[in-house]
Amino acid sequence: MKKISRPVWLAAGIVFTVLGTIGIFLPVMPTVVFYLLAASCFSGSHPEWAERIYQHPTHGHHLREWRDRRAISRKGKLAAILAMGLSVPFTYFTLGWPWVLIPAAVLAIVGPWIWTRNE
Repeated sequence: MKKISRPVWLAAGIVFTVLGTIGIFLPVMPTVVFYLLAASCFSGSHPEWAERIYQHPTHGHHLREWRDRRAISRKGKLAAILAMGLSVPFTYFTLGWPWVLIPAAVLAIVGPWIWTRNE
């Protein structure tokens, strides 16, 4: 597989940073996940930008915990699983059958994986 060029990593990092910043204001967007993706992209193009993300005053601690120990806080685990759990009835009442199977499958597969991460 060819290496992705530096401008592509930079562009992807900027997009993920914007999405993460939107997630600060919209509860349905996962801020920390997008910042993790941005830091990963920036490490391939501008490592100093990745470090700035890891030093973010609000989300930096969670990002560093994931980077260093692959750990998710208990509060983060509960929030993620609760959001996935609430998406099941929301999807059922808005889209109905069979669309409700999608968030139910995500909850069944991703939920246990999140819960078993380090704290």
